[in-house]
Order: sequence, then C-alpha cells, then structure tokens
Amino acid sequence: MNILLDECVPWPMHRLLAGHTCTTAQRRGWGGIKNGDLLRLAESEFGLFITSDQGIRYQQNLAGRQIAIIELSTNKLRRIEASVDVVCSAVAAIRPAEFLRLEIP
Repeated sequence: MNILLDECVPWPMHRLLAGHTCTTAQRRGWGGIKNGDLLRLAESEFGLFITSDQGIRYQQNLAGRQIAIIELSTNKLRRIEASVDVVCSAVAAIRPAEFLRLEIP
C-alpha cells in the first residue's frame, strides 16, 4: 500500500511499515499544505494517510473521502515503536475511506 505520513508523524516510523511504500508530505513538496487540500492531493496517489493531528476528524469533512486515515494518539517515536504490532495490525486491517483513531499507550 502507498502510505503518506503527515508532517507531524516522525519519518523513522516508515521502518515499522515494511512491505509498504511510505513517503512524507514534505518529501512530496506538500509541506505546509492544510489538511483538506493535503487529503485531496493524497487521494489520487495514496491508499492511507497517517497523522497524529488530533483534530483532523473535527476540522475536516471526511465523508466521501476515498483515502483511509489512521490518527495516532501520539507522535512520540518510542511509544509508536513499542506499539509496532498494534500499528501494523491497524494498517493491515483498514479499508478505503475508513477513519481509525489508534490509541498508542
């Protein structure tokens, strides 16, 4: 799956997502683009958008979006790495247009 990591997600997280193609908004030249426009751009190339922006589901109208979105409860890399099984399971299970808030202990 092609995965876009939001600016607020640490890049080293891509190592946890073996078997997937990952890039960041910054690497695509999309740094600083607001979430609504970013999601519109991402939908044509990516199957999954991972963010730790806690307000995305409230700030954006996600109805009708085709891209799947995972919202991480933290952007702390050590906590994400400690929850690698939870993250990988969520990535494997998520379907197009689905939104999932993933609580990272």
